Amino acid sequence: MGIKTALPAAELGLYSLVLSGALAYAGRGLFEASQGGAHRKAFRESVRPGWEYIGRKMDVADFEWVMWFTSFRNAIFFALSGHVLFAKLCTMVAPQLRSWMYAVYGALAVVGTMGPWYLLLLLGHCVGLYVVSLLHQPWLCLGLGLASLASFKLDPLTSWQSGLVTGTSDLQEVLFHGGSGFTALRCTSFALESCAHPGRRYCLADLLKYNFYLPFFYFGPIMTFDRFHAQVSQVEPVRREGELWRIRAQAGLSAVAIVAVDIFFHFFYILTIPSDLKFASRLPDSALAGLAYSNLVYDWVKAAVLFGVVNTVARLDHLDPPRPPKCITALYVFSETHFDRGINDWLCRYVYDHVGGEHSEVIPELGATVATFAITTLWLGPCDTVYLWSCLNCFGLNFELWVQKLAEWGPLARIEASLSEQMSRRVRAIFGAVNFWAIIMYNLVSLNSFEFTELVAQRLLLTGFPQTTLAVLFVTYCGVQLVKERERTLMLEEEQKQDKEKPE
Repeated sequence: MGIKTALPAAELGLYSLVLSGALAYAGRGLFEASQGGAHRKAFRESVRPGWEYIGRKMDVADFEWVMWFTSFRNAIFFALSGHVLFAKLCTMVAPQLRSWMYAVYGALAVVGTMGPWYLLLLLGHCVGLYVVSLLHQPWLCLGLGLASLASFKLDPLTSWQSGLVTGTSDLQEVLFHGGSGFTALRCTSFALESCAHPGRRYCLADLLKYNFYLPFFYFGPIMTFDRFHAQVSQVEPVRREGELWRIRAQAGLSAVAIVAVDIFFHFFYILTIPSDLKFASRLPDSALAGLAYSNLVYDWVKAAVLFGVVNTVARLDHLDPPRPPKCITALYVFSETHFDRGINDWLCRYVYDHVGGEHSEVIPELGATVATFAITTLWLGPCDTVYLWSCLNCFGLNFELWVQKLAEWGPLARIEASLSEQMSRRVRAIFGAVNFWAIIMYNLVSLNSFEFTELVAQRLLLTGFPQTTLAVLFVTYCGVQLVKERERTLMLEEEQKQDKEKPE
């Protein structure tokens, strides 16, 4: 209620001023802490020399980011450049064979990095899921697909299969788990789509073309088979007007984001500070809250950069890949919280929506979320941290529905109906602010550590109560209102666009 209702411009201006001031104040605290702790003994392993000509060190605590832009940078550039070149040549000479070119090039790249035995291992999983798909039993396809995924996530099968890798890459462990996990999900998608459309008669070659598309192979994102097959099967694909400009813009944004992160890590050690709890505990409350928030923002930026680069290549191939994840700053409901839109779409299509239906009833929703997070736990790799993360987020998603049902209860519904739409929007934003911090705390467990999450919760909710607690919630409330205003503007623009497209 009230999402289409505009708030006074002066009120929104106040919210912008408060939010900007709070972020600047928290940022100043983080900068001073980073500068003061740069030479601490506990920081030596993860704060290394950076821009020596101005005396700045760099936070290198995230091995994935460092891996992408040091040891793996040349391999990524070489492999994706070769893919783009051959795809362009094939599209010009024999466009009807471009899907075969994608598969052959991807398979050769896998052999080159991981060895022929790894390729044969994945082919075995593909053939197994293909054979089961011929039976047209969705439950059997999903069960075998999850068993295939479990074989790459649980010992002793994981150790046995990883021992088959004979490549020379220094990143074999990362590539093994990435390529294997996504292969299991892609094969499961193929099998389930075959069951859903028995008249289309997909063949094994269609599965291999789908699985060995190199830009998506190791790190995703994942497209469901029906979407990929429909797009890659176009003999003469046509670009929409302005598509090339948008592709160049996306590539440019990815490059700018990479440079921005590099600059940021020279001034803010947001990944190293949480590892030293003694030092982190001495931070001001505002800086500690900003540190927790910035950890989630960074994880979103990292995902956006990875998927941005891969999606740029995919769009050059005339595909419409899943969009990057929604920015954490714009999230205040658990139902929209995800860091990989492709995995989210896969889970919604085959599990969450199938079990939960309209997501309006408590019991079916509970069953849907439990099933979804059980598979997510398997995907991430079962361990105590993942178990805790899954339970917290499963609870958060269900709690939202419980609160919604409570708000629809007679007395409360009448109270809200008596409020103006503007006041209703303000009340709901208060709950959105609380929810926003629940999202941060629940995900900080997996992105950082339980000990750091406990420290943040204690400082914001216990030690800092009520001053810090109310101050942080008010700043968050301002941010939620600005996000709602942005959503309202986009909604109105979309409605105006639809009205113009309607025939007179």
